[in-house]
Amino acid sequence: MPVFDYRFTVAAPLAAVRDFHRDTSALKRLTPPPTIVQLHEIEPLGEGSVSRFTLWVGPLPLHWTAVHRDVSDRGFTDVQTAGPAAKWEHTHRFTPLSDELTEIHEHVEYEHRRGAWGVVTRTLFARPNLRLMFAYRKFVTRRALQSRRNRSANA
Repeated sequence: MPVFDYRFTVAAPLAAVRDFHRDTSALKRLTPPPTIVQLHEIEPLGEGSVSRFTLWVGPLPLHWTAVHRDVSDRGFTDVQTAGPAAKWEHTHRFTPLSDELTEIHEHVEYEHRRGAWGVVTRTLFARPNLRLMFAYRKFVTRRALQSRRNRSANA
């Protein structure tokens, strides 16, 4: 089973990182172009909460349902219960390194389907593409938290 790990730090306290990820608009903000996210149902993040959405990769719709588990102040896991992959479990872990520095660890365990969907997921979730996707997520997360920090400083 393929596993992908990505770690980065943000100059923000744990609470700010947690709040950013609990925002129901986070998925849309964290999805890199040219992929378009169409949100159908996004419940506030909590144990057992559900997110239903479609990822549009060009003309190809990837219908996805995820259920959240192990939700805490230090992270959560979203588990694909319906979607293009045979398995997709994405764990987000937040570790405070100091009062103003938090490490984000993204851990994904996934399996491909057989047939045409397997070809699609092997292409979309190839390691170089995952690295690009998570580098984009790092950029957006850092920018959003810095912007939030600047607004707080100016208030």
